[in-house]
Amino acid sequence: MSEKVRRNPTGAAVLRPQVTSAISAAVLDELAEQGYGRLSMEAVAKRAGTGKSSLYRRWPSKQEMVIAALAEFSVPMGEVPDTGSFAGDLRATLEAVHAWLAHPRFSPILPDLSAEAGRNPALAQAIHTAVGEPRRELGAATLLRAIERGELPTDTDLELALDLIAAPLYWRMNVRRVDLGPGYLDGLVAHLLRALEARPAPERP
Repeated sequence: MSEKVRRNPTGAAVLRPQVTSAISAAVLDELAEQGYGRLSMEAVAKRAGTGKSSLYRRWPSKQEMVIAALAEFSVPMGEVPDTGSFAGDLRATLEAVHAWLAHPRFSPILPDLSAEAGRNPALAQAIHTAVGEPRRELGAATLLRAIERGELPTDTDLELALDLIAAPLYWRMNVRRVDLGPGYLDGLVAHLLRALEARPAPERP
């Protein structure tokens, strides 16, 4: 009996991570240059140095491709370490939000994507589910740590607190378009600590 020829698997079984990473980078670059409305699968494939079939093996539509690239980029940037204090965690959180909003690959995308989401409810919901919710879950974990340490009141409204933490940076950077300037983050931390009624963690016996 002749030996069977072993064939490499095709389709999803041979998706190469390096190709996926190249496509994701190309998606963000195309978004920055062309905007969501003019972005095309053809242009992304050309920029990534691959064929359109590579894109469609991973995502069935432009929207799903864009959302995947945004989530891959944005969600990890919402992770902050446990510094041991809420004041430290809050400063780290603000630095992470600033780095995300100011990132040269992301900052040109945000205004266009926000406008597009305002016209496209399905896109808005997809962004909320894949990017907004995971980032807010990371932020909520920071707040819950502070509550457990006794640094925040047990009845802290997590949803309101998350809005309060992120909103000043978004407003200043993307609506007013004003430079933060020296000392801005320190001042914001101090104001937020007062607004959230934060207090030092009780000393452990």
